[in-house]
Amino acid sequence: MADAAAESPDRLALVESGGRSLTWAQLDEEVGRVATGLNAAGVLAGHRVLIAVGNRIEFVTTYLGVLRAQVVAVPVNPGATSGELARMIADSGARMVVADVETVTTAREAVALVARALDGETVEIDADLVGRAVKPRLVVIGGTLLPGERSYDHLRADTARHVPPLQDPEKLACLLYTSGTSGRPRAAMLTHRALLANIDQVAQVEPKMIHGDDVVLGVLPLFHVYGLNAVLGGVLRHRAKLVLVDRFDPQGTLDLIEDEACSVVPVAPPVFAYWQPVEHLEERLGPVRLILSGSAPLSPELIDQFTARTGIPVHQGYGLTEASPVVTSTLCSEVLQTGSVGAALPGIGIRLVDEAGREPEGEDPGEIQISGDNLFSGYWPDGSGGPDEEGWWSTGDVGFLDASGDLFLVDRLKELVIVSGFNVYPVEVEEVIREVPGVTEAAVIGVEDPTTGEAVVAYVVAPGTDAEATADAVRAHCERRLARFKQPSRVEVVAELPLTVTGKVQKGRLRGIERRRALGLLE
Repeated sequence: MADAAAESPDRLALVESGGRSLTWAQLDEEVGRVATGLNAAGVLAGHRVLIAVGNRIEFVTTYLGVLRAQVVAVPVNPGATSGELARMIADSGARMVVADVETVTTAREAVALVARALDGETVEIDADLVGRAVKPRLVVIGGTLLPGERSYDHLRADTARHVPPLQDPEKLACLLYTSGTSGRPRAAMLTHRALLANIDQVAQVEPKMIHGDDVVLGVLPLFHVYGLNAVLGGVLRHRAKLVLVDRFDPQGTLDLIEDEACSVVPVAPPVFAYWQPVEHLEERLGPVRLILSGSAPLSPELIDQFTARTGIPVHQGYGLTEASPVVTSTLCSEVLQTGSVGAALPGIGIRLVDEAGREPEGEDPGEIQISGDNLFSGYWPDGSGGPDEEGWWSTGDVGFLDASGDLFLVDRLKELVIVSGFNVYPVEVEEVIREVPGVTEAAVIGVEDPTTGEAVVAYVVAPGTDAEATADAVRAHCERRLARFKQPSRVEVVAELPLTVTGKVQKGRLRGIERRRALGLLE
């Protein structure tokens, strides 16, 4: 960014859909003022700053200011509930929380929850998380302040002080929450080395995903690793222009693409379903030269229909938060193949292993393991679950590699549900559902959804209760406790769940019920 500011100070770097903008020189100055202000406020290298902010200029300046100050950024979903936010604040030990007008109410409630936990009250935060917590200061962007809060404008120093460059690339840059198979917050520890490595790996792909004269649509949420490092990181590397959009709207986003002449459009798979019925879509996407899709699988039929209609190539990739995030791209494939997520980026290794840890025979599927400088350093706070001594990390995904090196995803070992590109861990939702009075058991699965890719469906056992009232109570409780994308789209109250002889829920049978329902074989 500093190099871009020196070489192209007057070129636009960021544009908001509402009209605000910053040149590279202005962006560099703002980031310097934030970094200086953080240090003046006593936020020092290694401390954590949680960012609960939508896609706006202040997200970018805060995130980059935190990195420049060698503080650790903790970007989180601005749609998180106060309970979810409180657990992430406590878990990360964040010293400061930055919120905007959309998130400040929830952030205040979360900070209050953490304060009550630190005072010894019993709240919905596990004791070991409270043990890492400090009471953070709240910084508010563009809203009315309450006593003890600080405005974003006052956080920024009057002038930017020179910050010494980073000496150790292994320093932690950010914590990105991916939830966890235990249902608790689980943050991937991404170093400056990992973030920069993936930006460099993507930059080596030919043909280039982003050119210096591109206008890139920034509709993917910046708190998500895809928007944060693949999109924002790529824009910084190539000095393109980023058009920030806080929310996707099928028609409004198309208007913006036309008005700003967006040439590169990175999106999540549900966008294609939203755009399918739009009239004159090919004309509305006139400025676009490339569409990039990631964060969840996209059906080959949908890609073929879209490209046949618009003439715009759609390139898919496979990635994970723990890989910063991009692992493969169809831009790296020898030939485009239906169903493939592409070949590995330069500098990234992929191998498959069977249950015994050996290479599968022929093109048999196996668990995907990856290696590369882009990998995370393990999960916060102790670095557990990271790459092994040889640098390989098991993804939990199952796939196969063809002779050309293209990767095809088959299944997931983890019971992850991906809703609009966001990870939902069933156990987290199940634990929330079990809090509802009368509910004795819950099992959550993912089902196909034409709009969001997958949707959450909950099977609930609540003996002696009214089924309709129980379903309503579950929905209402989930609305209070979970972000919208994690909430069940449907609640099925059943007499019992199918169990194995060892008492484990047979989710395969539940998925079979859903498949029959989709085929119209169930009432």
